[in-house]
Amino acid sequence: MGRVVAVLLIAAGVVSACGSSSRGTIDSLLKRPGPDVAVTAGAGSFVPGPVRFPFLVIDNSGKPVERPSARVWVATGRDARPFASTTALLEPIGVPGHSAEAAGHVTKIYVARFRIPRPGRYWLVAVPDGARIQAVSVFEVDASLPVPKVGAKAPASATPTLGSEPIAALTTDVPPDRDLLRRSVAASLAAHEPFVVTFATPRFCTSRVCGPVVDVVQSVARRFSGSGIRFIHVEVYRDNDPTKGYNRWMRQWGLTTEPWTFLVGRDGRIKSEFEGSVSADELTRAVRAHLTP
Repeated sequence: MGRVVAVLLIAAGVVSACGSSSRGTIDSLLKRPGPDVAVTAGAGSFVPGPVRFPFLVIDNSGKPVERPSARVWVATGRDARPFASTTALLEPIGVPGHSAEAAGHVTKIYVARFRIPRPGRYWLVAVPDGARIQAVSVFEVDASLPVPKVGAKAPASATPTLGSEPIAALTTDVPPDRDLLRRSVAASLAAHEPFVVTFATPRFCTSRVCGPVVDVVQSVARRFSGSGIRFIHVEVYRDNDPTKGYNRWMRQWGLTTEPWTFLVGRDGRIKSEFEGSVSADELTRAVRAHLTP
């Protein structure tokens, strides 16, 4: 997903005093005891500023490492000292007790947040707490992206709704949630109503990090029932056929990966956005922070 370049490095020995972001380099962090593995990134579209970096740590047997938290360091190169360090928390993928597991029996994903100062290539190391394993990734940060950024006007896409097409054309979700199909993006913008829109395909999202995002949006929509906030689901493929490529609504929003979820305010501007899997608690916090009075 996205343009994250995951790399696997081979550690050679152990060096002392490498456990703090104020000492040592990315290379010294990788010399901790335990194997080095590649990060499985859940997003790859980044610009300077606040970054939300979802990821998995998969051990050499193919099993996800799911400690409650992980330490994360970010630097400009393997031989550079980290300029950012943070704690990534483990978030559920989908709705626990309701959603099916993601591919590879994955049910949780780490989410790290940090700030990137400028475009370029960056190195990231993640160490799940209490685990003898290090995960590493090299990722790109672009000066700009075709995806509308936070603060930009949302594209006025006339997304399909109930009555405009057969319901099987509107969603691959089974059973379909009609409430997510009643309003279009364009109509919501014209009515100056706040809304959450997710571009996702329940049937065809099969990666470990994709996640049943529509389930999450359904769950959060119920939490805000009666609030006036609209929740919208838009499929991503033309005629719901992956062989035909992304549909026009994906192109209008400049999206080349899925899923994406956007929060749009009454003023028609994007208030928050999530690439990849997002938990119900993450989305709930964002809705409360950006779309409620």
